[in-house]
Amino acid sequence: MSANEDICVVVPTIREYECMRAYFDNAREHGFDLDRLHVLLVTEDFCDTDEMAAMLADEGVSGEVFDGSRREQWYDDHGISEYGHVVPAASHAETSFGLLYVWANDFDYGFFIDDDTLPHEDFDFFGRHVRNLQFSGEIEEVSSDENWVNVLYQNYDEHGLYPRGYPYSAMDETVETDTTHVSNVVASQGLWTNVPDLDAVRILMDGDLQGQAQTRTTKDDYDGDFVAADGNYLTVCSMNLAFEREIVPAFYQLPMDDNRWDVGRFDDIWSGVFLKRACDVLDGTIYNGFPLCEHNKAPRSTFGDLNNEVPGLELNEHLWEVIEDTGTDADSYAGVFEAMAVELADGDFEEYENGAFFNYVGEYMLDWLSALDELRSVEATPPLADD
Repeated sequence: MSANEDICVVVPTIREYECMRAYFDNAREHGFDLDRLHVLLVTEDFCDTDEMAAMLADEGVSGEVFDGSRREQWYDDHGISEYGHVVPAASHAETSFGLLYVWANDFDYGFFIDDDTLPHEDFDFFGRHVRNLQFSGEIEEVSSDENWVNVLYQNYDEHGLYPRGYPYSAMDETVETDTTHVSNVVASQGLWTNVPDLDAVRILMDGDLQGQAQTRTTKDDYDGDFVAADGNYLTVCSMNLAFEREIVPAFYQLPMDDNRWDVGRFDDIWSGVFLKRACDVLDGTIYNGFPLCEHNKAPRSTFGDLNNEVPGLELNEHLWEVIEDTGTDADSYAGVFEAMAVELADGDFEEYENGAFFNYVGEYMLDWLSALDELRSVEATPPLADD
């Protein structure tokens, strides 16, 4: 990486990597310096990595392409091959490889962009996220009597939507808004137009069998930026997200899909629950709202998503309750995350369907912290002098 590159953009992709050209065009149109970006395309061995690299070269943007084989080599090169399992193969949660990469390098910021999105021309995509992360001032604060904030609350009376991962037990909440002062923004979540990010049950209730939902969102559904009050949780979707390097220890994208319980689809949702708990302990802030992206989710079977979600639906109702009092005395994101990990790894969750998956997640969270510690110690070790 060059001295100018302070942003690592992580894009999990197996087919639609060309969408990044629109993001680069958006940067040029708004005068954002593309020399600040280093783009990480995280893909699989069956994809054409040469074409992906050629696209970045054609755009004149710094970046690298990591398929499964190259990720394994990276683990070996950085002395963490024993922790390669923390990043699941062929899963959206492989965005965690991007977090490892950010941690091992000197990037100030990380971005997550999904390959089925496009930037809105009205927004300086990269610039707005960076300004959000640097924001200090007054902003709307949202809370509810269920301790959950629906990130689509602003026009809920019209569309009636709850996002993927929002607990069913927290629906029909009473929403309250206020104004608060924030000065320590550590993550910026941009929201989305066109296809809303819903779970399969809600998509079925909306009458759609192709995984997309009949109800769509537009820019008019959003009227400004907001934060969730302390003690209130929210869904964090990684399709349009920027973050400070310091939160990486508490932002692990959880091991989904490749597990014996077949739990999937909650990697970014649960990481958002953990991050919000850590932010509440450490006075950090997750900023929500603009810049918007256009979500163009490809048609697929709603029942396929349902099969991936059902094994974890009951767990999703209770995860926040399990960790809500943990890490109170911690003074770092890693410290809060470790407290949550121990709570899950050592807990007895037999009362829940697939409750042992919580123990599994907790163990992986502890391995995640060990991998970060190993990366830090390897990077800090000076090379041996030549004889």
